[in-house]
Amino acid sequence: MKIKLHEITIRKIAEGYVDNAEEGVVGYGGKLNIRPKYQREFIYNAKERDSVMNTIMKQFPLNTMYWVKNHDGTFELLDGQQRTISFCQYVSNVFAIDNRNFGNLTNVEQEAILNYRVMVYVCDGNDLEKLDWFRTINIAGKKLTDQELRNITYTGEWLTSAKRTFSKSGCRAYLLSKGYVKGVAIRQEILEVALDWASGGNIEAYMSTNQNEPNANELWMYFMAAIEWVKLTFPVHRKEMRGVDWGALYDTYHTKRYNTEDLEIEIKELMMNDDVTKKKGIYPYVLTREQKYLSVRAFSPSQRRSAYEKQNGICSARDCSSRKKRFEFNEMEADHITPWHAGGKTTDDNCQMLCKECNRRKSGG
Repeated sequence: MKIKLHEITIRKIAEGYVDNAEEGVVGYGGKLNIRPKYQREFIYNAKERDSVMNTIMKQFPLNTMYWVKNHDGTFELLDGQQRTISFCQYVSNVFAIDNRNFGNLTNVEQEAILNYRVMVYVCDGNDLEKLDWFRTINIAGKKLTDQELRNITYTGEWLTSAKRTFSKSGCRAYLLSKGYVKGVAIRQEILEVALDWASGGNIEAYMSTNQNEPNANELWMYFMAAIEWVKLTFPVHRKEMRGVDWGALYDTYHTKRYNTEDLEIEIKELMMNDDVTKKKGIYPYVLTREQKYLSVRAFSPSQRRSAYEKQNGICSARDCSSRKKRFEFNEMEADHITPWHAGGKTTDDNCQMLCKECNRRKSGG
C-alpha cells in the first residue's frame, strides 16, 4: 500500500463541485467522490462550517485530509468530508459569513481562499488495505458510528435504498417513528434500529444477506408494520415510548389480541405508581409480565434494618421461623409481604426479612 502526502489547492478541489441527489457530491474536476456511499450526510452546523472558513481566511492550517485512489484514477474522500463540503459550499456562494458570500469578496480575498493549500494523504492499495487504513484514521473529529462503519463493507444498491428511506433528514422512517425510536437519521441511528429489529440483533448477517438486493423495501415494510402495531396497541402516546425495543415485542406479540382500553388503564396506574422507577419498562411489562422491566423500588437500607431488628434476625418464612434460627443481617434479604404484583407497596409495614434460601424459594429461583 502506498501513502503519499500532497498539497492541493481549494481551487482544484472545488472545481466542478456538484451536490445533488442524482449525481452525489463530487469535486476535483469530477474525479473526487466527496461523499462515498459509506459516508454520513453533511452534519456540520453553521458555527462549525464558519469555523472552517475562518481558519482558511486567516491562512491557518486545516487538519490533514485523507483520500483513497481508485483503480480508474478517481478518488474517494476518506476523512475530511465536512471540511471539504464547507469550503466548496462557500466558494459556490451557498452561504455567507458576516453577510459576505464568496462573490462579495475582493479579488485578493477570493484568490487567497482559492490558492489555500490543503494537506491531503492519498492511499493507493487494495480494498482490505484501504478499509484497515480507514479504521486506523477514524480516531479524531466526529467519529463514525458502528452503523457507518458497517456501511463501508456492505455498499450497493440495497444500502443506497435503505439510506434513502432511513438516513436522510426528514426521511419517511424518521417521520413515522420519531415518537418511538431514538436516534439521528443522518448518523445512521434510525437505520441501525430498523436493522437490529429486523435481524434479531445480527445486523452484519442481515446486511450481508441483503447486500445485492435491488432495494430495501422488505426492511421498510417490516419497520412500518412494527411502528403501526405499536400505535394501534398503545394509542395514547407518551414520551416514555421513545427508545423501547419495539422490534422484539412486535415479533413476539403482534399476533395476539389486546383490549387497548384495559392496557391503557393499567399503564396509567403504573405511571402513577411511585414504586415503578423505570417508566419506559411499563410497555414491555404489560405484554411480558416480567417485573424486571419496571425496576421496582427496593426497600431502603433503613427499612431492611428496621425489619431485621423487629424480627430479631429470625426469618419470617413459616417453616424457617419455627426453628428460631438467628441469621446475620447480611444473610437475609428484604421481601414484600404482599407481593408487589398483587398490590403490595414498598413500605415499612409491607417489609419482611427472609433468609436467602427462603427468599429464593419464594421467588421461584
